[in-house]
Amino acid sequence: MSPSNSLERLLEKLKENPDVEDVTLISRSGMHIAGNVPEHSHRETYIAMSAILLGAAETATSELKEDLSHVVVVLKGSKILVLNGGPKALLALKIAKNGDLDRIVSDTPGIVSKMQDYL
Repeated sequence: MSPSNSLERLLEKLKENPDVEDVTLISRSGMHIAGNVPEHSHRETYIAMSAILLGAAETATSELKEDLSHVVVVLKGSKILVLNGGPKALLALKIAKNGDLDRIVSDTPGIVSKMQDYL
């Protein structure tokens, strides 16, 4: 099985949660690796800005001597969750407005760990 097919299958596991609408795997440099961007969004902008968002949050919090867990952007009708996907990548998830963020965040470490084999 090709690495891209394996990554897509791992992303599909996250989408088994009905609160997860879209999952995108993005390189730290802002390039698409796998997954889908939200409908009606400009792919390159969404991907690049997600990488910048996580990078900015990591930089802003670096002096606190704690690891950043995730960044949440709350919109009127949904949420965007951006998570560290390891040293080479990050995950951007579009979540339903009332989605259980804690559950989604707790579901990701095992999947992120498996992704490292393909990145």
